[in-house]
Amino acid sequence: QVQLVESGGGLVQAGDSLRLSCAASGRTFSTYAVGWFRQAPGKEREFVAYISWRGGTTSHADSQKGRFTISKDNAKNTVYLQMNSLKPEDTAVYYCAGRQGYLAYYSDYSSPKSYDYWGQGTQVTVSS
Repeated sequence: QVQLVESGGGLVQAGDSLRLSCAASGRTFSTYAVGWFRQAPGKEREFVAYISWRGGTTSHADSQKGRFTISKDNAKNTVYLQMNSLKPEDTAVYYCAGRQGYLAYYSDYSSPKSYDYWGQGTQVTVSS
């Protein structure tokens, strides 16, 4: 079993940047696919970004393309989400999620149901 801990959230102004981290413990992260999701109050959890276990495949939700970038450092057992040009609508709790193996299709890796392990979340608040 793997434990995931997110960090890096905070209160920022529109246009600012944040880098979220998802640190894994318990097992090596190198064989895990990882997704970032977010959930705003009163809304469903939504897909933000995905990275394959080797880091060779990444995907980002359309609303974040060009602004958010997911990356993975297997040596540090950590996945990052670099968020630039933040907007008030990016305000949410951000979660990382992991599962062993490879998720090949968008319909799989964009679904929260595809992941076995979740962190506790980190709050991101963007003021206008």
